[in-house]
Formats: sequence, C-alpha cells, structure tokens
Amino acid sequence: VSLFQAKSCICHMCGAHLNRLHSCLYCVFFGCFTKKHIHEHAKTKRHNLAIDLLYGGIYCFMCQDYIYDKDMEQIAKEEQRKAWKLQAFTPTVVSHYQCTMTGIGEKYSTWEPTKRELELLRHNPKRRKITTNCTIGLRGLINLGNTCFMNCIVQALTHTPLLRDFFLSDRHKCEMQSPSSCLVCEMSTLFQEFYSGHRSPHIPYRLLHLVWTHARHLAGYEQQDAHEFLIAALDVLHRHCKGDDNGKKANNPNHCNCIIDQIFTGGLQSDVTCQVCHGVSTTIDPFWDISLDLPGSSTPFWPLSPGSDGSVVNGESHVSGTTTLTDCLRRFTRPEHLGSSAKIKCSGCHSYQESTKQLTMKKLPIVACFHLKRFEHSAKLRRKITTYVSFPLELDMTPFMASSKESRMNGQYQQPTDSLNNDNKYSLFAVVNHQGTLESGHYTSFIRQHKDQWFKCDDAIITKASIKDVLDSEGYLLFYHKQFLEYE
Repeated sequence: VSLFQAKSCICHMCGAHLNRLHSCLYCVFFGCFTKKHIHEHAKTKRHNLAIDLLYGGIYCFMCQDYIYDKDMEQIAKEEQRKAWKLQAFTPTVVSHYQCTMTGIGEKYSTWEPTKRELELLRHNPKRRKITTNCTIGLRGLINLGNTCFMNCIVQALTHTPLLRDFFLSDRHKCEMQSPSSCLVCEMSTLFQEFYSGHRSPHIPYRLLHLVWTHARHLAGYEQQDAHEFLIAALDVLHRHCKGDDNGKKANNPNHCNCIIDQIFTGGLQSDVTCQVCHGVSTTIDPFWDISLDLPGSSTPFWPLSPGSDGSVVNGESHVSGTTTLTDCLRRFTRPEHLGSSAKIKCSGCHSYQESTKQLTMKKLPIVACFHLKRFEHSAKLRRKITTYVSFPLELDMTPFMASSKESRMNGQYQQPTDSLNNDNKYSLFAVVNHQGTLESGHYTSFIRQHKDQWFKCDDAIITKASIKDVLDSEGYLLFYHKQFLEYE
C-alpha cells in the first residue's frame, strides 16, 4: 500500500486512522485491529485473511495469529523501501502523515544476519541447532534460604515447552507503570538466563523479591509449600499478563486468553443430580491444577486398585496394594452421595432434596498438573502422607472426560470406545518431590530434557537421572503435557 493510498485508508466502522488498521484480502474493507472491527468483519463475512497496513503481515482469523508467506514478505519489504524512499523526497507529506499516525513514524526493518554474524554461525554450528546431548536450558538455582520450594517450581515452568516458546520469542509487552515490579518481565529475563548457555547457577533474588511483594503470604525465609507457590505464581503471572494482546479480556468478562490461561487452564464440570426427579444441574469452573486425595488420609479412599483382575489402565500394572494415579483420578471423578445434611434446592422439584455430585473434565488444559495431597492439616492432625503412588510416563485422560461419563457405571472404569483420541493423551515432563517431614523437609524436581532425557534438579546441583529414578520417586506435583507437542 503506497503512502497516498494509506492516507485515504480509514476504518469503515469508526473512521479512525490508528488502532493498527488492517485490510480485508477478500473485499474492500478496512478495520481497526485494536478495537476488533476487522475481527467483527471477518466473523460476519467469513473473510479469514487480512493484511496489516503498517508492516504487511498477514493475519489469519482461523489460526488467530500472523502467518508467514515468503512472497508476501518480499512484497512487503519492497513496498516499505518505496514508501521510505518517497518520504525522503516529500517531507511536508511525511510530516502530515506522521502526525495523523502518531507513534508510527519510526522505521521498521526485519533482522537479517550480517556477514560477521554469518561467519560466527558457520564456526559455531551448535548454536544453530540444539542436539540431543546439548545441555542448554539446564541451569541450577542458588538456594537463598529455604527457597527450594520456589526453585523446583521455576525448573518445571522453565521446561514447559509452550511457556518457553512464548518467552524466548519476546511476546510479552509490558504495560505496567513500573516494569521492574512485573513478574512476567522477570520470568522473561529468567528464561533468557536459562537458555543463554551459561552453566553457573543462577541467583533468583529478583524473583524472590517480586514473590514477596505480590504474594505476601509467602514472604519470609521459612519453608513454604511448593504447591501453594505454584498457584500464587500462576495467579500473579495471569494478572500481570494484562498488557499482552492475548491477555486483554475478551467480550466475556470471565474469559482470559493470556499465555498462562492458554497453557494451564482447564474446565471442571460438576453435575449435581437430584435423587427424586433425577434432574441434573451442571456448572463448569476453571482450574489450574487437580488436587487428589491419597490412601492413608482421614478422607475415606475409594476405589483401590482392582489387583486381582490383572487389568492395566494407562500402562499401570495393578500390583496388589499399590495405588496408582489412575486410582486417584477414578476416586476424584466418582459419583458422591451428598447425604441428608447437604440437601440442595432442586430446580425441578422446587424443594430441598438429597443429591449426588460428580466431577468430570469438560476441557483439558495443555499442561495438566496433579497435586497429590501429602500434607494433611486438621484440628486434630498435622502430618505428611508418604503413601507410594505409581504414575505413568504416558497418561490417557479420556475415561475422566465429561463426554466419557456414560461409559462409566457406578464409578467403575470401562474401556472407552474412542481409545484413539490423541487430544486426551499426555506425556510426563516434570515431577516435584518432597523429602522429609512436615516440619523439616526439602524439595527437589525431575525435569524432562528433549524427548527422553531426565535430570534431577536439587537447587544448584543438576545430575542425570534415569526414568526409573523418576517413576520410583514419591511424587508431590506431577506435570503432564499434551502429546501433540513434540520435544525438540
């Protein structure tokens, strides 16, 4: 688009020149990207491609992202060169144009390697491609005084593939008054530190300071709960992502599309069934993790492993007396009779009736985090539950989906007919463990590097680990990633 044509381009809905004007590639329509006028046009007309009039990028409304096309990229570069050449000879026109396009007077150019940079790349091939035995991304963290609870979560987050891609591509655009107080900015710096190639342990003092500032219940040098830190960190990151394009609230006030919600948020369906009229009341709530009860707690545990029938679920052999992650998930999603002391008002009966409640997964997150409730706190009891729980490398969540509810009778698992649904299959990529007692303990983590390498992270010390080391560990927080993303 030439300069003079661009001057006449205004949003067909609000008449503005600004707000990242885009042009529809199907018809003659200009719309604001910031005010989502081009989005409304795309949705109404089903015109799913538009071009950014400033930089020439093509946006696909089906992918909800800019797409790369080699020919269009070359055309955009050529048009940019023509426009800037024209501006050099028409200062009065440029001045007027830059006044109307406030903040867009600065020249933009894509990065291309210089001769010196090409020479460096030729002499350092390992910097061009990460090999399977490469240790980039592995870095220890100094313990700043009982901060192992923070270090183990940082290791899990920095090895979450989509989160890594987000921060290493510099996607965060901070809008906070003081960027130094933004936890997302600090996480971005942390990712740069981890993947810089430096091998000396990193000192996360700025991260600790921000955690104390934004999650005051975690302030101080006493030992904290790693699960509590994870939830607090995700909450602060979610709130500080508001400056990113995808972090701004959509038309639905209860929905956020920031990177944290894209990766970690799932939907938990709760079905309450009246025992008189069998009417069902359904609610769906967001979750960042699933907390699972364990045998040995004061809460009655059901069901235990079948044991005698020799069944294998999620690759877990049911050895007599061994509890599996699948057992815990079956208990979590079983129908529960609420009893006479917890009657609800039925919308069908219009009176208070006894009911049953069942939880299932309506929407699975990209990263599923399972919290094994090893720390029990009650009026009479404070203790750690050390029950061994077997967890698999590969996990199929299909049996616990709301869509699979009819295949489960009275809480008992039945093999789903759609066992080939890869959308519900996960791979383990991080495990957080707690050694010691409730009063005195230490956190460590196992993280997955590339496709099949595991490492133990013990604050500043990182050592190679076997799959057996991982699967034999006690397990406190288990992180699973959807299988459609391969490890590079």
